[in-house]
Amino acid sequence: MILDASLWSADLGALRTEVAAIGTLADSLHVDVADGHFADSLLFFPDLIESIRDAAAVPFHFHLMVEWPMPFLKVFGRPGDRVTVHAEARHPAECLIILRGMGCGCGIALKLESRLEKLDPLLPLADSVLLLGTKVGVKGQGLDPSSCDRIRAVKQQHPGLPLYADGGIRRETVPLLREAGADAVVPGSLFFGNSDRASVSDWIRSL
Repeated sequence: MILDASLWSADLGALRTEVAAIGTLADSLHVDVADGHFADSLLFFPDLIESIRDAAAVPFHFHLMVEWPMPFLKVFGRPGDRVTVHAEARHPAECLIILRGMGCGCGIALKLESRLEKLDPLLPLADSVLLLGTKVGVKGQGLDPSSCDRIRAVKQQHPGLPLYADGGIRRETVPLLREAGADAVVPGSLFFGNSDRASVSDWIRSL
């Protein structure tokens, strides 16, 4: 299983140190970018990410929780990074095409309250899908009961498409998400709040 560690749960006052300490315990560093409109939060800004890039041993995964993702693509994305845009955002198909041309991984995300059918026209353009199991842009929520069924439904229709589960990632929910078909999880406090991050990494990757 892929470990996509959410930097939102890292020590934000020592982010460069946190990124360097992670090393390769994570497969990628998940960066939530929020505009205060599409999601209530305001996260992360480009100069901050540039200041920690050289401390990272693994690629970044930018989850653009923004209404207008187009201006953010080249600001954040670099070849080898993954950039995920929302199906509910403006012009997601065009964004996915641009990301492919940039040499980035191109993911499509869906809010918990959105119907799965909204993904259908976009999945042929994407190389991964991210399903939220909680309300977008709010930390500390429990996994919604419908999440596993939603993952299972997408995985059955698109078995070869890597599927990321984001939100409500707890020790008791990770095995359920894996059984439903998730290929990756986005742990926050489960990873950063543990004094033995190596053991958490080994456990998630073993599933």
